Amino acid sequence: MGVYRYKALTPNGVIVSNRIEENNRSAVIKKLKRNNLIPIQITEQLGVVRRPNQLKKKNTKNIEDIMKNVNTSDLAFNRAKNKESYIQKINNALAKTERITTRDLVIFTQNFYLLKKANFNNIHALSTIINSTENYLLRGIIEDILAGVQAGEYMYTTMEYYSDVFPYIYINMIRVGELSGSLTNSLQQAIKYLDDSADINKKLRNLLIPNIVQFVAILVMLVVGTLVAIPAIQNLFEQVGSTDQLPKITIWFSHFLDVVMAYWYLPTMFIIAMIGIVIFYVHTPKGRYSFDYFKYTMPIFGKLIFSLDFSRLVKAILLNLNNGMRIQEALEVSKKITKNYVMLSLIETSINNILIGQSWIEPFERSGLASSMITEMLKIGMQTDLSEMMAKLVDYMEIDINNTIDNIMKVLPQVVYSIVGVVLIFFVVVVLVPCIYVYMGNFLFSAAGF
Repeated sequence: MGVYRYKALTPNGVIVSNRIEENNRSAVIKKLKRNNLIPIQITEQLGVVRRPNQLKKKNTKNIEDIMKNVNTSDLAFNRAKNKESYIQKINNALAKTERITTRDLVIFTQNFYLLKKANFNNIHALSTIINSTENYLLRGIIEDILAGVQAGEYMYTTMEYYSDVFPYIYINMIRVGELSGSLTNSLQQAIKYLDDSADINKKLRNLLIPNIVQFVAILVMLVVGTLVAIPAIQNLFEQVGSTDQLPKITIWFSHFLDVVMAYWYLPTMFIIAMIGIVIFYVHTPKGRYSFDYFKYTMPIFGKLIFSLDFSRLVKAILLNLNNGMRIQEALEVSKKITKNYVMLSLIETSINNILIGQSWIEPFERSGLASSMITEMLKIGMQTDLSEMMAKLVDYMEIDINNTIDNIMKVLPQVVYSIVGVVLIFFVVVVLVPCIYVYMGNFLFSAAGF
């Protein structure tokens, strides 16, 4: 089934532009013929691949209501006009295997931000960006977003359809900006979110990947050395008649590997069963809540994860407050900025507290996750100017997040090096010590009766 973009004229003289999925161009024509639209242009979008697990497009939900019959007098002209060149066919073929990277999203968001800052409206800005987008797959998605905006939809509703391209947090940043009327500020936050995420991921990759490779290499050497070198050394002792014995830990580990290899299916089944149980539990509401709470309290990364989520929430609330919303409405609009069940429950409790006349800050304070500095600044803001205090809180949390990242980058290498060091020491004791013992030739003295 292919994806076709069309432009058509309604009986009221309004031009509609959108996409439709059909088996071929004739099927598109028949569908238009059953509806009251006059086609202006029909083009097959070969570079757009539909994901089977995605939501139904929201920017086409009203199209069936306005389509009745069609006048096909211009179809032959459109067919000749839209015939693709060989270069376009090559580009569309390459687009099928092309993927959208974080860098592509950053460039798109930066361009959109600059155009919005220059007072472009959404339609004009998206139309301008389409012409400069090199990634054909992303270009097709932007065209779909533009079609939704032209049909009167919000941008984030179409982005939700492409949830495998746009991160959840990114989509909801755009959502907050559109609903609060501060899309330019939301785009600026989205750029920072993408850049910070890419920077953190790069640092973690540079730290973890070399050490993981080293860890796996040492582990393979340990297993192979135990299975190959240790039996060879034992045979050598028996052949020369030596009474020397290998270290007890070497013998124990060798027997352990023999048992594991003989009954490999038992630990494999146990590991698979445990993974299945954990996955099933995490997909239950209670399990998801427990897992999300663990993410906020886990060693090393817990504080950073909570700080990032809470900082995004504060920024979203601040955007809404600056556009005249009350704190209850700001919380309601901003709550989808995170998927974490713990944070969502705290936000819902805050909204309920406002309804019954209690402090909306109290749930965050009682949770023990937010620092006293954060809650005190919010309390002072409620007594003075909440927007001004939240702006200061954002600045404070940015500094705190940077300090937390710096601390993680100092602690994490020590933890990784410790794990690799323990495995390396075990390898030396189990495999290298017996090999060195054989190399020194001390076992020959016992073989000779000395």
